[in-house]
Amino acid sequence: MKSAFIAALAFVLGASTVARADQVIVLNSEEASYSVLSRGQRMELQRLPLGREPHHLTPTPDGKEVLIASTVTNELVALDTRTGERKRTIPGIVDAYQLGFSPDGKWFVTAAYRLDHVDIYRYDGTTFTLANRTFTGGMPSHLAFDNASTTVFVSLQQSKRVVAFDLATQLVKWNVEVGKTPAGVTVLPDDKRLLVALTGEDAVVTLDPATGAMTGRLQTGRGAHNFWPRGDGRHWFLSNRIEGTVSLIDTQEMKVVGSVRVPGGPDCMDITPDGKELWVTQRFLRRIAIVDLATLKVTGSIPVGKSPHGVFILKAPAAPLRAAAND
Repeated sequence: MKSAFIAALAFVLGASTVARADQVIVLNSEEASYSVLSRGQRMELQRLPLGREPHHLTPTPDGKEVLIASTVTNELVALDTRTGERKRTIPGIVDAYQLGFSPDGKWFVTAAYRLDHVDIYRYDGTTFTLANRTFTGGMPSHLAFDNASTTVFVSLQQSKRVVAFDLATQLVKWNVEVGKTPAGVTVLPDDKRLLVALTGEDAVVTLDPATGAMTGRLQTGRGAHNFWPRGDGRHWFLSNRIEGTVSLIDTQEMKVVGSVRVPGGPDCMDITPDGKELWVTQRFLRRIAIVDLATLKVTGSIPVGKSPHGVFILKAPAAPLRAAAND
């Protein structure tokens, strides 16, 4: 009896250890919670409370923590990027709907969708010091930095515009109209093109990052919303929320080279550390879909909480739970 108990305990402890390395974090925006999923078991392990209206998240420059923004409670919750353990809470970050660090790690920017302002902070590796708050109006939504860490670009969904801020001075460099409900923004590696997804339309537009001049347009799918890099510096995924698809865009040729059907309002995305799967939140279905990148086919979908939004895959390799427990 005693040996059986010890064996059972070893199995549970072994499974728990591997489950941490196997986890995916999904933010349930309308449920004040986040789900902890197992990649290997394709199931929800836990659903934990978190502030109110958690929408987006971002890793810290050192890669050790992922910061989750709780917009209504005005705080950031830090999780360990390898284990998912809660490490600390950072108060006083007001209505951070979207958030991110500049590539050099010196600037931290938040977009306050509800309160209509953009905050630019100086960051020293530990402390966030507010440098400037600009009331932009227009519902600031998504943001992206140039690769030189000189400029941040913010989409203003309600006013159909994108605004560029100089990080050193916090002054507006340009503010241009781009189309209906601009959302996701991303800067390509050469710093010569800024892509903007138009959720109120069915396209991505290309801007000159220096001037804001529009230089191109690519039809993708209805509700073009958010980007995620494939990881090769050339291809980006784009979620089309209304159409229920994810497009694969070749940014050198500026054409759609692949598409996968992901129903239920596909939104935020992340790729597994092995580069084999794309995980996509399904906002309207309370689920997250798993896309096999070799075939561009959905291979699974896991129930989570209400209005799943941000997703983050812990940066440790997945392993089969049973095999690890028997080691």
